[in-house]
Amino acid sequence: MDRRSAMEGIDGGVHEESGEDDVFVGGGVLKSPWENYESSDVPDLYLTRRASSIAKKKKKMDEEAGGGLSEIIEHKVYARVGLLGNPSDVYFGRTISFTLGNFWTTVRLQPSDDLVIKPHPFHDLVIFQSLDHLVNRLQNEGYYGGVRLLMAICKVFNNYCSDNNILLHNRNFTLSYDTNIPRQTGLSGSSAIVCAALNCLLDYYKVRPLVKVEIRPNLVLRAEKELGIVAGLQDRVAQVYGGLVSMDFSKEHMDKMGHGIYTPMDINLLPPLHLIYAENPSDSGKVHSTVRQRWLDGDEFIVSSMKEVANIAAEGQAVILERNYSKLVELMNRNFDLRRSMFGDEALGALNIEMVEVARRVGAASKFTGSGGAVVAFCPDGQSQVQLLEDACRKAGFSIKPIKIIPSCLDDIDTRSIKK
Repeated sequence: MDRRSAMEGIDGGVHEESGEDDVFVGGGVLKSPWENYESSDVPDLYLTRRASSIAKKKKKMDEEAGGGLSEIIEHKVYARVGLLGNPSDVYFGRTISFTLGNFWTTVRLQPSDDLVIKPHPFHDLVIFQSLDHLVNRLQNEGYYGGVRLLMAICKVFNNYCSDNNILLHNRNFTLSYDTNIPRQTGLSGSSAIVCAALNCLLDYYKVRPLVKVEIRPNLVLRAEKELGIVAGLQDRVAQVYGGLVSMDFSKEHMDKMGHGIYTPMDINLLPPLHLIYAENPSDSGKVHSTVRQRWLDGDEFIVSSMKEVANIAAEGQAVILERNYSKLVELMNRNFDLRRSMFGDEALGALNIEMVEVARRVGAASKFTGSGGAVVAFCPDGQSQVQLLEDACRKAGFSIKPIKIIPSCLDDIDTRSIKK
C-alpha cells in the first residue's frame, strides 16, 4: 500500500504527523508536496527533515509520558449476551446484544523497562503435575490461553497507528490479565481480553480521541482473526460500547464506512432475564463453518433464513422500545428455531439443545447467547415461572443465574466522538 492509500483507508484515523513541508487537506488527510513522485525521487532533504520532525515529536512524547511511569492502567470488560439476531452479524445482518455483569475480564498495564506479556497462572499453565494432568487440561481447556490474544492486539494496535500516522511514544509496559468468564460458553471471553487490552493501550499512549469508537470493534476482531478465530463484529461492538446495543451490519454500511450502525439503547427497557450454562466446551468456528460456505455459495435456504434472523433483530428493536414482552418471547424462540434449522442438531450439540428445551418445557423463551454453551432465558409469567425454571435446571445439572446487565462503558470523550 502506498503512503496516501494507507492514510485514506476506511478506518479514517486522525493523523498526528506534520512537518514543515506537510499540509492538511479535506478530511484531515496529510498531503506531501512530493506524494506524486516515486519514493526514489523524493529529495533526501525532505526525507531527512521529515525523519527529524518525527523523532523530535517522539522524544517530546517520551518526556511527557515519563511523568506517568508509575501509573497502572486497568480496564474491565464484561461478557456478552446475544439477545436477538445472532449469528446474522457475520452475514450483513442485524443483532441486539448486551454486556453481562455476572462475568468479566480485567487487563492491567504497568509501565516497565521491557515489554512483557505475563502468562496467567491458570489459563496459560505450562507446569503440570503429570502427563495425565497435561492431557486432561488440554482436553478440558484447549491449547490456548490469553497471552496470544494480548500479543495479537498489540500488533494490530501498532499497525493501525502506523498506517494512520498516529505517533506513539517509546515507553514499554507489562500486560497481564485475569478473567472469570467460563470458557467456550458463547459469552465472548476471548474478545473481552482483547477489548480490555485495547482500552489499556489507548490510555497508555493517550490516543483514545484518535481511534474512533466505531473502529475499535474492527481492531478487536482483526486481532482475533490473526489467530484464526472465526467470528463477527457483534461481540466486539457490545463490549466496546457496553450496555444494550442495536447493530446494523448491512452491506451498504459496511462497504461505505467499514463498520455498521450502532445504536445504544436503555438497559431498563429489558425484562428480567436468566443465564443458563453448562461445562460444555463449544467450538464456534466449527459451528459457523458449514453454514457460511453455503451462504457464500448462494444457498437459497441459508440466505433467506439468515435474512429472517436479521429481521428478528430489526423487529426486536421496536418490540423492546415498546416493552412488548409477549412478542419478545416469540422472537427469541424463533431466533433459535431458525439457527437450529440452518446448523442442524449435530453441529449445535445435544447438551446445548437440552439447555434451550429445559427452559421451553416450563414455558420460558430461550436461545443461545452466542454459538453454544450458554442460553439466555425469559420467564414472561414472573417469579413462579422462574422458580420452575431454576428447579428444572438443577435437575438437569445446569447452572442458572439472574442476569445483571451492565450500562454503557463509554466515557465522555467516546460519547462526544460518536455524536460527531
